[in-house]
Amino acid sequence: MTKKTEPKLPNRANPYSEAFKAFIPEQWAPYPATWRDPSPVTAYTPGRREAIQRQFPHDRLVIPAGGYKVRSNDCDYRFRPHSAFSHMTGLGEDFEPDAALIIEDGVAALYFHARVERTDPEFYSSATYGEMWVGARPSLAEMAHYSALTVKDAADLNAALAAPLAHSDGMIRIVPGADRRIEDLVNALRGPNTSADQELEVALSELRLVKDQFEVEQMEQACAATLTGFEAVIADMPEAVRRGRGERWVEGVFGLHARHQGNALGYDTIAAAGDHACTLHWIRNDGDLRDGDLLLLDAGVEVDSLYTADITRTLPVSGRFSPAQRQVYRAVLAAQQAGIDAAKPGAKFLDVHNAAVKVLCKHLASWDLLPVSVEETMSEQGGQWRRWMVHGTSHHLGIDVHDCAQARRENYRAGTLKAGMIITVEPGLYFKATDLMLPEEFRGIGVRIEDDILITEDGCRVLSSAFPRDPDDVEEWIANVQSR
Repeated sequence: MTKKTEPKLPNRANPYSEAFKAFIPEQWAPYPATWRDPSPVTAYTPGRREAIQRQFPHDRLVIPAGGYKVRSNDCDYRFRPHSAFSHMTGLGEDFEPDAALIIEDGVAALYFHARVERTDPEFYSSATYGEMWVGARPSLAEMAHYSALTVKDAADLNAALAAPLAHSDGMIRIVPGADRRIEDLVNALRGPNTSADQELEVALSELRLVKDQFEVEQMEQACAATLTGFEAVIADMPEAVRRGRGERWVEGVFGLHARHQGNALGYDTIAAAGDHACTLHWIRNDGDLRDGDLLLLDAGVEVDSLYTADITRTLPVSGRFSPAQRQVYRAVLAAQQAGIDAAKPGAKFLDVHNAAVKVLCKHLASWDLLPVSVEETMSEQGGQWRRWMVHGTSHHLGIDVHDCAQARRENYRAGTLKAGMIITVEPGLYFKATDLMLPEEFRGIGVRIEDDILITEDGCRVLSSAFPRDPDDVEEWIANVQSR
């Protein structure tokens, strides 16, 4: 394959003759007049930038997109901008490596590496920016039209960082860890200031706790695209069984539709069959699918705006649940419904988790698995139930699969649900094949059911409601999809 980053190794360098340099710029068609129409998000991004500026009214805020990250040697991962940069600019997909947004005194400016003239050696020689290597990039004017931002050349970024502050009592803050090169420039100007930068990082994260209408619409699109991927997996489950190493087949089928329907996977797909479903983050996906087993599929499509769904369904590979599988599944479904019923404005974030866990504990007690009462196991001194579900029931969801992760505890885990928040509700039971405390018929059964929930003014709405949940409905879903 060809290189993605700038040449580093002398033995890979390809010299260009003077004749080539004279020949390459000749007889190219002009670029189209308009690159892209403005995104609908441009109606919302000014309010987001104003909100963060209000928290730091005298400061210069630097929000980098980040750069390419090395996968191996001189091959990079596909670029994805930092989530705070995307949220503040509205730029998704792979826009825009090495760019930075600067907000100060009510003015926002985007600094990025624009397209060069075809007479510039970069046109043919740069593996990072060259049109011959990565395609035609937007001009400054085109990026300004698309983003509705003031756009400036990346070459002017250093001077903008070093310019006198608009307010004498202000300071420069930068999102930490987003771009080491730009962070080093900022630190050279003002010295390291970890606490100030962390305050900016937290504030940007907390701004995403409540979603605007554009974000809700993007999440609806992500859920719809994810449904397409799930149904493609269901349709191909017999082939996954036949070919062997079926977890990889499932991963590949879903990944195809994630790239076709959206930008990418929102996170590494968990395609866990049989006992693998009892490993919470099973992403090795190298096992077989066998009739009689369950497939726990935890997957989400990230749409072009970078908003991602996060949905789990546990599917019988043969199309039918066994009696033991159905028993465990119904317990998890009842727990999930209790969690959904608790998801409403004014409730505590942890109320969702506690409601779901209480139902799970009652089922575990009815199966004589708990060594203590339901009340005792749910107390701070108890927790025995966590042998079979060690994770939390919910997390915020949006432009990151675990969105708003830098928010303060009092606004997240110990916070209150508000209209516009989007969370998951995803209880599970994981009965490992090696767990001798379990009845034999339960061993090797792992079940999780996960949906994406929008908190509304009077309750909640399940954004992923098109995915069947009841076991009878799941069986019918599988049969219908596979008969198409």
